[in-house]
Amino acid sequence: MALLELAGVSRSFGGVRAVNALSFAVPEGEIVGLIGPNGSGKTTVFNLISGVFLPNQGTLTFAGASLIGRKPHEICRLGIGRTFQIVQPFNSLTVLENVRVGAFRTIGDPDRAAHEADAVLRLVGLSHKREALPPSLTIADRKRLELARALATRPRLLLLDEVMAGLRPAETLEMLELARRIHASGVTLLVIEHVMRAVMSLSHRILVLHHGEKLAEGTPQEVSRDPEVIRAYLGEEYRPA
Repeated sequence: MALLELAGVSRSFGGVRAVNALSFAVPEGEIVGLIGPNGSGKTTVFNLISGVFLPNQGTLTFAGASLIGRKPHEICRLGIGRTFQIVQPFNSLTVLENVRVGAFRTIGDPDRAAHEADAVLRLVGLSHKREALPPSLTIADRKRLELARALATRPRLLLLDEVMAGLRPAETLEMLELARRIHASGVTLLVIEHVMRAVMSLSHRILVLHHGEKLAEGTPQEVSRDPEVIRAYLGEEYRPA
């Protein structure tokens, strides 16, 4: 049984169909990349999974439980964490305190939550900035903080929304390695990303959205050779030799 499964999911905003009859599954232990042009419905899919939006039709299940009608905090408790394209940490709290907020999802004791937060900060490479305030961080470190806050909730499935956007090449490679470490720790990943070389090297499988519909699905090699994907999104310059 898939860890996450969407079946016939649609969502409209006024007369605009943002997601149309979308079906796909994410098996536990996989890294699935979700790609497509801007406006193709990727973040809407994340918002449907995490309870920000209700679907107009279709079903969403996680570990066999329906997600329909559940609030975001309830879905988080089920074991789904997410990051956001535009990071919005608590700017008046330290890095450690920001992550401790996430740890309270499973840990009620403040001292134990702080210990858990410290462990997550070591994983993402922010231990040395535990007492810093978020506005003082670089873009790369803010992305790491966003990851840490989500990881502190102890998710089984982590939704990563463009965590490599705006990073320099060396920082992108570091983020790739961090994503692999997170996956190796037992977390399943569903990843939205526009840095094609990165998402293709990270993902076991790729799902391509176009106008809210599934255009293609397969291994990175299969998807990168699909004529429709090249025409609609990747461009001829991406065509493999």
